[in-house]
Amino acid sequence: MPMAAEDIEAMIVAAIPDASVEITDLAGDGDHYAARVVSASFRGLPRVKQHQAVYAALGGRMGGVLHALQLTTVAPD
Repeated sequence: MPMAAEDIEAMIVAAIPDASVEITDLAGDGDHYAARVVSASFRGLPRVKQHQAVYAALGGRMGGVLHALQLTTVAPD
C-alpha cells in the first residue's frame, strides 16, 4: 500500500520539527515522490547527512512502502 504525501510530511516534521516540507507526487501513483525539506538543522551538514536525517525520519519505509523519494534538502537563507 502506498504512502500518502501527508504521512510523509508528518513523519519528517515529527523528526525535524523546524522543517518546512513540500511533497510532490511525481507519477500520480502514491509511490514516487519528490520532497523539498528546508531546516536550520541542516546548516553546516554535508548533503549526505541531510538526506540521512530525512531517511531516518521515515523509519525504514524507503524501498518498501515508499518506493522512491527524490530529495532536495537545504538550510534556510
